[in-house]
Amino acid sequence: MKDSVTGVTLRLLYTLFAQDGILARSAQFVNEGKQSVHLTAAMSLCMDLPDCNYEWMQFSGAWARERHLITRKLEPGIVSVDSRRGNSSHNHNPFVILKRPDTNEYQGEAIGFSLVYSGNFLAQAETDTHETTRVLLGIHPMGFDWKLEPGESFQTPEAVMAYTAHGLNSLSQAYHRLYQKRLARGYWRDRERPVLNNNWEATYFNFTEDRLVQIASKAKECGVELFVLDDGWFGQRSSDNAGLGDWTANPERLPNGITGLAQRIEDLGMKFGLWFEPEMANKDSDLYRSHPDWILQTPGRSTSCGRSQYVLDFSRTEVVDCIYAQMTKILSEAKVSYIKWDMNRSITECFSASLPSDRQGEVFHRYILGVYSLYERLTSAFPQVLFESCASGGGRFDPGMLYYAPQAWASDDSDAAERLKIQYGSSFCYPVSSIGSHVSVVPNHQVYRTTPLHTRANVAFFGAFGYELDLNSLTEKELEEVKKQIAFFKEYRKILQFGTFYRILSPFEGNITFWMAVSEDKKQAIAGWYRVLNGANLPFGRVRLQGLNPDFCYTELSSGASYYGDELMNLGLITTDGMSGQPDDIHAAYGDFDSRLYVFKAD
Repeated sequence: MKDSVTGVTLRLLYTLFAQDGILARSAQFVNEGKQSVHLTAAMSLCMDLPDCNYEWMQFSGAWARERHLITRKLEPGIVSVDSRRGNSSHNHNPFVILKRPDTNEYQGEAIGFSLVYSGNFLAQAETDTHETTRVLLGIHPMGFDWKLEPGESFQTPEAVMAYTAHGLNSLSQAYHRLYQKRLARGYWRDRERPVLNNNWEATYFNFTEDRLVQIASKAKECGVELFVLDDGWFGQRSSDNAGLGDWTANPERLPNGITGLAQRIEDLGMKFGLWFEPEMANKDSDLYRSHPDWILQTPGRSTSCGRSQYVLDFSRTEVVDCIYAQMTKILSEAKVSYIKWDMNRSITECFSASLPSDRQGEVFHRYILGVYSLYERLTSAFPQVLFESCASGGGRFDPGMLYYAPQAWASDDSDAAERLKIQYGSSFCYPVSSIGSHVSVVPNHQVYRTTPLHTRANVAFFGAFGYELDLNSLTEKELEEVKKQIAFFKEYRKILQFGTFYRILSPFEGNITFWMAVSEDKKQAIAGWYRVLNGANLPFGRVRLQGLNPDFCYTELSSGASYYGDELMNLGLITTDGMSGQPDDIHAAYGDFDSRLYVFKAD
């Protein structure tokens, strides 16, 4: 399409996928006129629906309670979610669903809308007075102003729309297949993820090389495959007030550098991983002292900081080049197999010293392009390194990140009860293999809740599994339980991470959560049952399973009971206490925050 007045051409780009009723759309604006123009809105998708008989589903929250499900009926007017924070944000995810009022997990029409982008976004549905609905999805127009000189073009990110007539599980599984197999890429896309141990909640900034090796040694003894060193290893980093931007090992903590520590971990028979926050700088850093103009800041105005840090201007190539050189030096010299890429604050004072005043509306988007550029260069130079994205947990949990990092730290909140909602909500769009989920210490460091060790593992199994604690602090009995957990996960992680995932009972609707994963051949399935609070003389419990072969006879391994698939899907599985058990019978009945796994194998 072409505007004859300005000479701007709009090309709408479509991809129709062969399976699952999925369409991707984006737009390209080209200035074929003779004068510069300012593009102040550039949405990726605009779709009109002939009626408004839908319910709007969004996935919202805040730090430590990301992607909670919120549902409301469409009414005349506008409903929307957005981010203007420079990242896709903890507050709202760039994914929404329109579903018919009678649609549930198993039947009915639904349409999903997902934006493959990691920055400011807007997802909006407008119902007019004639009861038709218009859906918009794309880069948020507030603060966006892209100058197009004659001959220049602007490309929007892709919006991915999926339709189903078979319920919300069907819609989610379509996104899972597409994003797991066609969006994520590289060496780790189809590989089972290693069991890791991250030191952050075990030590925070208080560690030495020997202490780290001590933690890693116990982890290795329990079966952990990857040890990850989190924040605090670089520059003058003894707290969050200094060091960001100086990506060289602190010799007081690591006298042999990252190279020496990585070799010691490798000598234990484990892989080594490392935390970076490449987009940020502290003012107390050599990088800032050398280049004070490299942070985003408005001339003549006060500059805000968060977590004592400032956002580097990734719209500038020289800034990205500097960080790339520092990271490449470490990754080239040390045996690093995994990178946790963090971003611990949103963008404020979004002004770049390198752009003129009439291009400041481009900075937010140019920043994201700079982030993607650094990811592209690093993943190309180190293709076998496993990248995990993070932004204070779930602040940038979006498909744009998934393209470069096949998994993301789902939330800084690792409490098992809170994670039921976070992981359940995440599963509406994102595959289980992308959801970083760890067992942490109790009382939990975010909500100070004490939950049983088996429940912490039973929740975390459904994701990129690991531990966020010092296993040396556990009792011998707890260590034996951890060893069994890791052995169990290794045996079944292909199903847990790559099986077909079904949501059965929602933590947003009741006290019981139930979900399950089924192998591709339907010969194996693992179901998770979770109860938040115990009660007195509770009613009889029964759950109808999904996705099994109705003609297969399945044995539930902990109880030895046999059931046909149609029996489990139509009559249901009895979940009343004492009727079935935990693998290897490793716990007696608990009270609050109890859980149970059921493993089914076809005869």
